[in-house]
Amino acid sequence: MKFTHLHVHSHYSLLDGLPKIDELLDYVKKLEMDSIALTDHGVLYGAVEFYKKAKAKGLKPIIGCELYTALERLDQKRPKIDDKRHHLVVLVKNSQGYKNLVKLITKAHLEGFYYKPRVDDELLSQYSEGLIALSGCLQGKIPKLIVANKIEEAKRVAFKYQEIFGKENFYLELQHHPNLPEQKKVNKVLISFSKELNIPLVASNDSHYLKKEDAKAQDVLMMINTGADPNDPERLTMKADDFSLRSPTEMIQNFEDIPEAIENTQKIVEQCNFEFELGKPKLPSFEVPNNKTPDEYLKELCLAGIKKRYNIESRESRVEGRGLRVHTQRSTFDAQKIIDRLNYELDVIKQTGFASYFLIVADFVNWAKKNRIVVGPGRGSVGGSLVAYLLNITDVDPLKYNLLFERFLNPERAAGLPDIDLDFTDRRRDEVIEYVRKKYGQDKVAQIITFGTMAARAVIRDVGRALGYPYGYCDKIAKMIPFFWSLQQTLKSNAEFRQLYEEDEKARTLIDFAKKLEGVARHASTHACGVVISKEPLNNIVPLQHPTQNDKNIVTQYEMYTIEDLGLLKMDFLGLKNLTIIEDTLAKIYSIHGKSIKIEDIPLDDEKTYKLLQKGGGKGLFQLESEGMQRYLKQLKPTKFEDIVAMVALYRPGPMQFIPEYIARKHGKKKVEYLHPKLKPILESTYGICIFQEQLMQIAQELAGFTMAEADFLRKAIGKKIKSLLLEQKEKMIKGMIKNGIKENFAQKIWQWVLPFA
Repeated sequence: MKFTHLHVHSHYSLLDGLPKIDELLDYVKKLEMDSIALTDHGVLYGAVEFYKKAKAKGLKPIIGCELYTALERLDQKRPKIDDKRHHLVVLVKNSQGYKNLVKLITKAHLEGFYYKPRVDDELLSQYSEGLIALSGCLQGKIPKLIVANKIEEAKRVAFKYQEIFGKENFYLELQHHPNLPEQKKVNKVLISFSKELNIPLVASNDSHYLKKEDAKAQDVLMMINTGADPNDPERLTMKADDFSLRSPTEMIQNFEDIPEAIENTQKIVEQCNFEFELGKPKLPSFEVPNNKTPDEYLKELCLAGIKKRYNIESRESRVEGRGLRVHTQRSTFDAQKIIDRLNYELDVIKQTGFASYFLIVADFVNWAKKNRIVVGPGRGSVGGSLVAYLLNITDVDPLKYNLLFERFLNPERAAGLPDIDLDFTDRRRDEVIEYVRKKYGQDKVAQIITFGTMAARAVIRDVGRALGYPYGYCDKIAKMIPFFWSLQQTLKSNAEFRQLYEEDEKARTLIDFAKKLEGVARHASTHACGVVISKEPLNNIVPLQHPTQNDKNIVTQYEMYTIEDLGLLKMDFLGLKNLTIIEDTLAKIYSIHGKSIKIEDIPLDDEKTYKLLQKGGGKGLFQLESEGMQRYLKQLKPTKFEDIVAMVALYRPGPMQFIPEYIARKHGKKKVEYLHPKLKPILESTYGICIFQEQLMQIAQELAGFTMAEADFLRKAIGKKIKSLLLEQKEKMIKGMIKNGIKENFAQKIWQWVLPFA
């Protein structure tokens, strides 16, 4: 006989459930079960993560939720009346069921929130299709009525839920908690209801932690949640019985007198076959004028951009499939090189279906610029896109700085949407978001949730407070943990911390509980810059909520990586204080001198600016203001923009070791040498030192015959230091160099030379 847990909480039941998703699924595998449901309180926070990871482990995931149901109606918020509520477990059968559950949870948060997000019977009737419901734990409406001896009313509610969800889709939930006298009474009545009303039974355990020995850690978690005194006999606790993820053997033994309750778990598993559609882009609709296709309109805008950016007149011409060609030229630039690059980028964009993406981004960036909102010049890999430069999304010329499009969009890499990070003046960022809301619809745009987790230092203090330990004692232990270190890492590498753990029983108790809770989600808040834009109303795809119960903003219940997994357009609208300073400065110049200055028109070869930097005058300059950076700039004595860019790239852990070498080579104190003649044109601008990812990609192309798309794979493998990928790429690159006439021992030497620059 098989059994599946259908009532399970993870750490996304905030400060109530203990297991993280990986821990939960690993334990399910250990118990040799092949399916599992996730039913967190009132939310779907972990649904996609749970689904993906379960699939990867060969488990069947069942998406669900333990809903809160209102006492009567969800719009009633009567003090000391409607703060009471009931629980109801619902499970998703199919895509319609998922859509309905998303609707229920969204409305519970946006319309029914009163202490908790609530639904009511009317809402359940409206959105019941495709869902299976279980009557819930002792906090369910039917069990509560039974405990209160309102048997006939409980029977009416059971019959009503059967009508709402359908005869095949409503189950009376039995649990085995012998230390809870009410549970025995409830089970007995539910079994009688099952016979009388022909409603099937199902067994569960309302799991809030994995193993029986985790009960105390989960209790500590609840004390952190409620701020309760551990010595208060009236405090909320689940210690009275076992709410672990019991083994199938144990569950079968618990319900040996009612085997159908176990068997029905498998009937439900067979009914639940919902699959998320992951990785398929769902771009919003962008209105294109004159019945053009997005690709045609994108090309038209790029042609206009060429005239503006390079002073080149172009027209569309198809000659032997070459696409755009130069018509007349009035520029010192290599016009055909520009057109060839544009043709290539447009072909890749057409192939990947991302034309609308570029049009959407260009639209709101140009709206911001027209409304005198200062926008960052373009950050990250998007700087390698000529199309982005021509559309005015970025102000960095990729041809001038030899930036590579493949770093941004690799035609050979099956991936999600491109990622353009955008910076706006922090004071006016919300205006841009509001513009996007109005253009695409208030119901199709939302900010994105993020979760704060219990980090090592904080969790020591939290656990200590819950256990009633003195603050000073906990604070002293917390301060032993280096920033960004885990508790396990600290125990392994910090002798003083390890000694305290081994010799002080109180400290050992504190640290052991803290290890159980470390990494558990503590609270939800709004991501600093993430915004999602959807083609259809978001509440068809993603559950929504307010960030706090008093907030009017709306956020998704899925964090940014989940949003990307679902194929939705996620944009980063970052508010940057530095841009506000620039905006204010430009306004003051205009006010005092009557001069309207455009940032992009300021020359990058201004001698006075370099003299200022040479003296260490970088205070207040973004990324140049630290003491260490100013010290290096004094030594470097920058004379060109590329010097500043190189220093910003080098001034970080790892590459920082090459700064003295870079400075010595710039000033001729050390000879610039190249391992191979083909490296000179690639590394000459950085004095023979490999600083930029683009240089690494060019080395792979020139020496090993990689395509730029293949070189991008190499860049990622080295940057992420993934051992299996590194070995694969090492073999490929060395073979490529040998094929290009480089001796094997020299090819090995070049590979070893490249690695430290990662």
